[in-house]
Amino acid sequence: MSFNRSIVLMFSIVSIFLCGASGIKQKTDGTIILRDEKINFTPKEFYIVDVADERQDRNAVASLITINPDHSNGIQKVDLKGGAVVSIKQFITRNLLHDTSLRPVMIILKEFKITETKLQNGLVSGRLGIIFSFSLQSGYNTIHLVDYTGGIRYTRPESKPIDAEEILRHGIEGTLSFFNTWINSNAETNALLAKAVKLRFTDYTETPEGDTIYYSAKRPLTWADFKDRPRDNHFEAEIFSTIGYTEQNEVINGVIYVNIAIKVSVAKSDCWVKGGGQDSYILNHEQRHFDIEKIVSEHYKKRLQEMKLPTDNFYGPINIEYLEALREATSMQKQYDAETRHGQDHTAQARWDEKIDKELRAFGIKK
Repeated sequence: MSFNRSIVLMFSIVSIFLCGASGIKQKTDGTIILRDEKINFTPKEFYIVDVADERQDRNAVASLITINPDHSNGIQKVDLKGGAVVSIKQFITRNLLHDTSLRPVMIILKEFKITETKLQNGLVSGRLGIIFSFSLQSGYNTIHLVDYTGGIRYTRPESKPIDAEEILRHGIEGTLSFFNTWINSNAETNALLAKAVKLRFTDYTETPEGDTIYYSAKRPLTWADFKDRPRDNHFEAEIFSTIGYTEQNEVINGVIYVNIAIKVSVAKSDCWVKGGGQDSYILNHEQRHFDIEKIVSEHYKKRLQEMKLPTDNFYGPINIEYLEALREATSMQKQYDAETRHGQDHTAQARWDEKIDKELRAFGIKK
């Protein structure tokens, strides 16, 4: 599952710079130091755990037009002190609440740069381009949440340099503010942000009944269900039972509810009986095959209910345990037929009847 969203945030700050602007706030070594300024919100859903750099251009974060002593124009390239990743991470650590009980989120820099262009009439046009990607750290996985695409545009007199530090700082603050708004509005309903997984099981039914019979203690097999032509073998009757499920998911208050409807079924068109073999003893033997399938499905449910499923990959354990249920069903069905000799050993059949009924009662299926 993925979620992608793009926001463009453009501020017009022409009047600020036309009326007057301070010079670039930087050290004598030509680097910019982000000024500490507490960010004007308190995160309730996340903290920034790390910052990574995936920019194509990892050089200076500002490329600014300057006036040379001979009145010609030059380009001044200026970077953040320690580089973009170090500087941004330090700024966020000092100015944004770092509550590790919240969701750990990583910022990936895709673009972060001021670029200026000379206009006519002694003006300069500038733009800070920002593309930040936000990802959730979950165990050993990183889950992409949302991208922010935006920036700040301005126009300034050629003779009045901008405060690059202020532009960069406001860009970072605006991006973090966007993400805070996004996560607050998605925390309760977005599966990527869910804090827990809960399973809800039901038994699949179909009304009216068609060719498929779905297991119910109130609906045992009858000879009328055996619709297929008899096979040319030494068995008197045979059914083919299966286990399956349907699944629907919903997120409520930050919890993923996985609604699983278990399908334990036989198809009438796959059941057959030879003429003369329709007695209650043989029918009971075939019903027990159906009962075994139901018991295995209860084992499957029990194993899943005892697990703490991960929010980022709950499908994995559900599918793995389903395959295990199919293997268990095959093994148990073979053991049942082998020990009862396909129902010919009445003593063994009675033992299996007792064993199966005991399990059905333990799961509340049979009284």
